[in-house]
Amino acid sequence: MGDTALPDNGWPADRIDTANAHSARIYDYILGGKDYYPADKEAGEAMTREWPALPVHMRANRDFMNRAVRRLAEDAGVRQFLDIGTGIPTSPNLHEIAQAVAPASRVVYVDNDPIVLTLSQGLLASAPEGRTAYVEADFRDPAAILDAPELRGTLDLSRPVALTVIAIVHFMLDADDAVGVVRRLLEPLPSGSYLAMSIGTADFAPAEVGRVAREYAARDMPMRLRTLAEAHEFFDGLDLVEPGVVQVHKWHPDDGAQGIRDEDIAMYGAVARKP
Repeated sequence: MGDTALPDNGWPADRIDTANAHSARIYDYILGGKDYYPADKEAGEAMTREWPALPVHMRANRDFMNRAVRRLAEDAGVRQFLDIGTGIPTSPNLHEIAQAVAPASRVVYVDNDPIVLTLSQGLLASAPEGRTAYVEADFRDPAAILDAPELRGTLDLSRPVALTVIAIVHFMLDADDAVGVVRRLLEPLPSGSYLAMSIGTADFAPAEVGRVAREYAARDMPMRLRTLAEAHEFFDGLDLVEPGVVQVHKWHPDDGAQGIRDEDIAMYGAVARKP
């Protein structure tokens, strides 16, 4: 895709707003993907000029998701995942990580961006022993997610599910009640389920992250960045897995996290168990 228009190959072009930048496509551009349009490239370049560490920050967030899912599958034995705000597929996708540990793992992806639906073939290429499904729904409508036949036909809600909410709540303003939405999504999940989240913050580079937030807001994507105390609110009533709520590069770091500076990361991450 890149700088050129999409080919005439069945994409729902009438539903995809190519004139305005979109957060998932900006993310794809900055991470070196190919599923973006000129407006997304312009936005990504403007944001990276304001904060050159932005690509480091975004890769660290992606790596946190990979480590969290792998540990949930390996150490906690989780075999079902509900991924909210999936974004444009980037290999390894969540189901590839989980099914590398346990091929019978089941994953439901949720997003409300038509381009993610268009590209969802990569999200649905499950191992034969497991299963994946895609739900087109808005995070702010948990009932639509939980009642979706794709979810009900894929996940057994009598058994533990890992709810993953990665790099999305900073696009939810106070009126959206992100904490309440997450709680409603957790409500039907049984004891032994998990919540894995990454949560945008300006605690470590307030000036630089503030400028990036202004670039998003100028493109009609206002942000709500949260303090450490506000990040903890998402996990009230849950049992945090060590080391608790920390910057994403500090959550069970691997070799890839070496040399990352705290001021280059604007995301808290944590995993917690539902008692």
